[in-house]
Amino acid sequence: MLPNNYLEKVYAGVLGKIIGVYLGRPFEGWRYEEIMPKLGEINYYVHDKLDRPLIVTDDDISGTFTFIRAMQDYGISRDITAEQIGDTWLNYLIEKKVILWWGGNGNSTEHTAFLRLKHGIKAPHSGSIALNGKVVAEQIGSQIFIDGWGIIAPGDPELAAEFARRAGSVSHDGEAIYGAQVIAAMEAQAFVESDINKLIDTGVSFIPKDSIIYRMIDEIREWHEELPNWRDTRDLIQANYGYDKYGGNCHMVPNHALIISSLLYGDDDFQKSLMIVNTSGWDTDCNSGNVGCLLGIKNGLAGIDAGPDWRGPVADRLYIPTADGGRAISDAVTETIHLVNMGRTLAGEAPISPKNGARFHFELPGSVQGFTSEDGERVRIVNVEGHSASGERSLAINYTGKGGRITTPTFTPPDAINMIGYELHASPTIYQGQTLRARVSAGSTPAKCQLFIRFYGENDELQTVDGPEAALQANADHTFEWTIEGINSAPIAQIGFEVSDDEPGTIYLDYVSWDGTPDLVLTRPAYQSKIWRRAWVNGLDSSFEGWWGEPFRTIQNEGRGLLMTGTREWKDYQVSATITPHMAKSAGIAARVQGMKRYYALLLCDDGKARVVKGERTLAEVDFSRELGVGYALRLQVTGEHLQGWINGELLFDAYDLEAPYTGGGVALVIEEGRMATDSVTVKAAS
Repeated sequence: MLPNNYLEKVYAGVLGKIIGVYLGRPFEGWRYEEIMPKLGEINYYVHDKLDRPLIVTDDDISGTFTFIRAMQDYGISRDITAEQIGDTWLNYLIEKKVILWWGGNGNSTEHTAFLRLKHGIKAPHSGSIALNGKVVAEQIGSQIFIDGWGIIAPGDPELAAEFARRAGSVSHDGEAIYGAQVIAAMEAQAFVESDINKLIDTGVSFIPKDSIIYRMIDEIREWHEELPNWRDTRDLIQANYGYDKYGGNCHMVPNHALIISSLLYGDDDFQKSLMIVNTSGWDTDCNSGNVGCLLGIKNGLAGIDAGPDWRGPVADRLYIPTADGGRAISDAVTETIHLVNMGRTLAGEAPISPKNGARFHFELPGSVQGFTSEDGERVRIVNVEGHSASGERSLAINYTGKGGRITTPTFTPPDAINMIGYELHASPTIYQGQTLRARVSAGSTPAKCQLFIRFYGENDELQTVDGPEAALQANADHTFEWTIEGINSAPIAQIGFEVSDDEPGTIYLDYVSWDGTPDLVLTRPAYQSKIWRRAWVNGLDSSFEGWWGEPFRTIQNEGRGLLMTGTREWKDYQVSATITPHMAKSAGIAARVQGMKRYYALLLCDDGKARVVKGERTLAEVDFSRELGVGYALRLQVTGEHLQGWINGELLFDAYDLEAPYTGGGVALVIEEGRMATDSVTVKAAS
C-alpha cells in the first residue's frame, strides 16, 4: 500500500534532487582545499559568484528522469529487465550530444557502455567488469541516475535495490552497483522510515558484507561516533578512500563516502547536510543531488522549506535533453506525476491526472511550474489553496495598480541557447494550430488579464503575440481558448499572462493547457533566424546546417539518423514532405516519433522497395523503384492503430500496428547512410 503522502514526498524528492544538483554544479570536481578559500562553506547557491546560470542541463538530472522511461515504454512492471533499460539508452541518447559525458571509449564509463550497446552487446554485459575492466565499471554513474528507481518503490527497499541492480548494470558493475543499491533502498525506505541510521541499516542489508562499500560505511559510522566534527571524518575519508586510491575520473567509493558522512553529520537538516556534502568537494553535483533527493523524500516539503528559500530561484524548472525533444522543457511537478504514476501502477493503483491532465495545474504545495514574474515586486506569484474548478490549489498572481507579466518557458530560453557544458537540445512544447486553454478567476476586486505568447522572430529576438483578454468582475471566473495562428515555423518560446488594473488585486490561475493537432508548414523563415533550426532535435551524424540552398539537408554517415520535432501529445495526424534522396540507403519521413528507435516511417529504399516501418521492423512493403536526385512527394498518416502511406499522391500502404502501437509522438526526416534534401515538412490533422 502506498503512503498517504506519496505524491507530496515524491515532489519533495524531485525538488531535493534538482536543488542539490544546481547547488553543487558550479564547482563540480573541486577539492575541499579549493572550495574553502574561494567559496567557504556552501550554505546556499553560489552560481552568481562564479558567473554561472542556476538552471542548467546536467547529466544527473537528465539521466535520472530519462532512463526510468523504460518503465513507460515497455510496460510498467516489476519484471523490467536490464536489457530493456539498455535499449532505452539507445532510444533516448543521441551519440555525443545529450545526457552523457561523451569522454570516449575506456575513459567515460557511460560512453563506453553506450558503444557496447550500439554494437549489439546487451545489458548487463554492456557494463560488466569482465568486458570493461574494474576501474571503468566502478565509477559513479550508476549512483547518480538511480533516484527514480527508489522513488517508484516506496516502502519496498528490496524491489528498489533490485531495480538499481538492473538499471546500474547497463553501464556499471561491482562496487558501483552496490553504492547505487544502497541509495535506492534508502530512498524507498525513506517513505516510511525517518531515522537515518535505520535507513543506512536498510541500505547495506542488500549488498555483500565483504564489499568495499559495506566496510567503508561501517568505518564512517564508527568515525561519526568518535569524532564530533564532520571535517575530521572528511579527512579520514580522503586518507583511506580518496581519489588517490580509487582511480578513474570519478570513482563511486570516495563520493559514496561523502554522501554517508553528510547524512550522519547533517542533523537531519536539509541545508546542513547539503553544506557538508558540497563543501567536502569531489563530485559535488552528483553527491548533492542524491542527498537532496533522499532528504526530500524523508522530510517532505517542510524539510526543504525549513531553511533558506531554495525553491524560489528554481521555480520548479529543469531540462531533460534527449531524442524525445518535446519533453526537454519540463518542471518538477511534471516529472513528479510521471514517477508517481509508475509507483501507483506497480502498487496496483490507478494513475492520477490532476485537472484532467492539464499541462500546468499547480496542485502541489508551493509549485509554480516554471512561471516567474517579469516585473519584480509589481507582480508576485504564490501557490495557494482554493480558486480551482476541479482541483485544490491555484497560482495567485498578486499585482499592484501598474500590473505586469508572468511567463513560463515552452522552448529553449534565451539564456540557455549557448549553454556551457551539456547543451540543451529541445523542441517546443506548443505549436501553431494547437489550442491554448486557461482558466482564471478574480479575487475580491475586478481584474483584467490577457493571454500572450512569445516566439523567436527576426534576428532571433523574442516577439510577442497578444491573445484574448478578459475583464473580470470580483470573484468571477473566465476560461480562455486560443488557437495559435500566424507564426508557422517560428518556435514558441514562452506563454504568459499580463495583469493590469488601476488598483492592486489578485488573479488566480487555475490551470494552463493545450491540445489539438498542429497545423503548420515547417521550413526556413523568410526573415533572418538561426533558432528555428534548434526546434529540430538533430539525431544525425552530421549537422544539417550549412550554406546550401535547401532548408533541410540531412546527412548520415552510418546507420539511420533522424531530424525530429514535436511532442508525445501529437496523436492522430498526417505528415508530408517532398524529399530528394542522394546516395541514400533509405530516406523518408516519420510520425509518432518517440526517439531514435521508436517511430513509424515511410521510406524509399535502395533495394527497389518502399516500406512502412516501426523502428527497425517492417510493417508493410511494396515494389518501388526510386531514382537518386528525383523528388518524391511522401505522406504518412497515423490514426489510432491505422497507418496509411502515399507516394506521389498514390495510396500504396494501408496497414495496422496491433502489437503495442505507439500512440503519440512528433515528426522526423529519416536518412540512412547518405544524404537527403527537402524544402519543407507539413503537419496537419488526419483526413
